[in-house]
Amino acid sequence: MSKLVEKLSNKFNEWRQEAKKIIEQHGSTVISEVTVSQGYGGMRGVRSLICDTSRVPQEDGLIIRGRHLKELIHLTPEEILFLLLTGELPSEEELEELKSELRKRKSVSQYVWKVLESMPKDSHPMVMFNTAILVMQKESIFAAEYEKGLRKEEHWKPTLEDALNIIAKLPAIAAGVYRIRFNKGQIIQPDPGMDLTGDYVHMLGLPNPDPNFYELIRLYLVAHCDHEGGNVSALTTQTINSALSDLYYALSGGFNGLAGPLHGLANQESLKWVMKIIERYSGAPSVEQIKELIQETLNAGKVIPGYGHAVLRITDPRFEAFLNFGKKHFPDDPVFLTVSRMYDVVPGELKKIEKIKNPFPNVDAASGSLLYHYGLTEYSYYTVMFAVSRSLGLSAQAVINRGMMSPLIRPKSVTTEWIKDAVKK
Repeated sequence: MSKLVEKLSNKFNEWRQEAKKIIEQHGSTVISEVTVSQGYGGMRGVRSLICDTSRVPQEDGLIIRGRHLKELIHLTPEEILFLLLTGELPSEEELEELKSELRKRKSVSQYVWKVLESMPKDSHPMVMFNTAILVMQKESIFAAEYEKGLRKEEHWKPTLEDALNIIAKLPAIAAGVYRIRFNKGQIIQPDPGMDLTGDYVHMLGLPNPDPNFYELIRLYLVAHCDHEGGNVSALTTQTINSALSDLYYALSGGFNGLAGPLHGLANQESLKWVMKIIERYSGAPSVEQIKELIQETLNAGKVIPGYGHAVLRITDPRFEAFLNFGKKHFPDDPVFLTVSRMYDVVPGELKKIEKIKNPFPNVDAASGSLLYHYGLTEYSYYTVMFAVSRSLGLSAQAVINRGMMSPLIRPKSVTTEWIKDAVKK
């Protein structure tokens, strides 16, 4: 791992000086104002964090280290991880070193499987997944090094070790959760010769997987890798990590946030809705039937699952990547066809409603239909796959925050009485 450590050492020296200069010259510059409605509205839109791994402009979609997602969807998770960490795509030599590091860290200790196998049989897959990460905390390199005494400037190095150890093991843990929770047979051990994507597909053990399933999982792991620093899982992970809790604590906590229906769980909610539509119409509905259904849903005061986004005001580029994949490989699949036809109709119908700020689909509107096509039909598992991907960005953010010696995250709260007094003045 010498090349990655050397590159990050140089980067952190450069980035620390840059940040120091910005603070010295512009530390008093105002970058955001907070309104009362934002205070009551979950801090929506308040600029108060630094996240260099990615940004999500309202009218542009996901930008990873200055590169639009559409420029990156052909890459592997290993290449994306290197890019997130360093801001650069790896050379062939750097990529091979990183792959080698991840391959030798894949093995999951037996005690983890014992814990998972002892959990209630109806446990949610995300509970099992997050528990496995937390159970492994005793393996934290950061915790061990911090206990010995560690200079603040060096905190990022054992955090990087933890990040690589966790990322390397998560495909095996995720696949193991799938096989245990859904009675798919014995746990399949990782293959040290495979890349992250190939090994994940291998360990899931789906019968007679289509070769294109590998490409879907690779795309899935890349597309969900990061999404700024203010979403629930990112903010939770970095807040926990800012207390110098190690990455096992932090990622487990962040993924508990990812499991919420307003965050990562939305993918399964979207597919459930699509399946109900197919059941209602005995197949993919027509355009007129979709229009009828939309009006019926909106008149009942309900939302269209998979449509709208907290930040974006365009079609989510991740949705577009999945849509293009489906159109290329199985355009007439009834589940995917329903998703595709809805995209042709729903935005136009939602635009008619003035209060709706974003009538376009987000990534959750499409991803589940593709997994379902290839035989991964257990909805409740989908968020686990999301978490495997998002570990790349959350881990990179943690390493960078420790490398930049970022302080404890501790915003100030006020009471309702304080707000009432402030608005009077």
